[in-house]
Amino acid sequence: MNRIAITAAGIGDAGLANLRGAGRDHRSRLQRRWPAFSFLLRFRRSALAPFVVLFVVSTLGAESPGAPPAKIWEEFSGEKALAHVQRLVDLGPRPPGSGAIEKSRDYIENQLRLSGWQVTRQAFTDDTPRGKVQFLNLIARFPGQRSTGPSFLLCSHYDTKTFDTIRFVGANDGGSSTGLLLELGRVLGRHPNLAAKIELVFFDGEEAYEHFSERDGLYGSRYFARQLGGSGAKQFRGGILFDMVGNRSLKITLPADSPAEMARDVFASAEALKLRSHFTYLDREMIDDHTPLNEIGIPTIDVIDFSFPWWHTAEDTMDKLSAQSLQIVGSVAAYYLSEFALK
Repeated sequence: MNRIAITAAGIGDAGLANLRGAGRDHRSRLQRRWPAFSFLLRFRRSALAPFVVLFVVSTLGAESPGAPPAKIWEEFSGEKALAHVQRLVDLGPRPPGSGAIEKSRDYIENQLRLSGWQVTRQAFTDDTPRGKVQFLNLIARFPGQRSTGPSFLLCSHYDTKTFDTIRFVGANDGGSSTGLLLELGRVLGRHPNLAAKIELVFFDGEEAYEHFSERDGLYGSRYFARQLGGSGAKQFRGGILFDMVGNRSLKITLPADSPAEMARDVFASAEALKLRSHFTYLDREMIDDHTPLNEIGIPTIDVIDFSFPWWHTAEDTMDKLSAQSLQIVGSVAAYYLSEFALK
């Protein structure tokens, strides 16, 4: 990840402190239906006992009409997300045009298809400080998507920065967000009504070869935005970009220029899950893959932990990450999607 930080007035968290946990404790089905077990004990010697047992067991196995819907944020697994990151890191450095990045996109495609997504390859060539380079974005949609198209974008970059002097495997920078997005894809795939409203995008070429500029960096997101244009952008109500979300000492730092309503709702989602302490504002604006999307009218928030000491060093390795951090970000994202973005 190579980006310009622009100094801006810091934005505090005032006005958000009154948000309180929205989660409710629910008794288990076993507790709610304990009288059924007492009934069984009273009739255990009855000739009807076998039929009673069959009836009660079948009743317990079925969802009652008034049962609460599944809590999608509880289905996210930080362990599964971390396992995806490990598989990508095992491939080594994954800069654009490398054999390793081709293997990583094969892995991403296979995992998405296992979760029920249909994947399209968006290939293009762009001029870089190192000449013409071939890039490839991966775009996933869920079968049965409405003819009007998806309504929300979930994005990550999956390339690693090109270095000539160090071995850069990008466990956090490129790996963590990709692993998280794959796990979100699995969870969303179990909820077709939600998945049908979402498009997953894995950008190639986020990293700059030299210094970030209008001609260097964000190759994949810029191309994706150009292909959408103004009219295509109207089908999306918003988006989330994930970047560097696996740091053991997690502190998500939403850029100061984040879309205000989206930032408020992300903070509210974190508060509802009692995870608000891991989320704050950065005192700067951020140039990242969300920038081209915002420029064409898709309000997109950058969910990023920019307090990562090993950024763009050979020490950006798996030991700096934790499943718990991925669990925190994934759960909050799933809560935000189901309770705010897609309602």
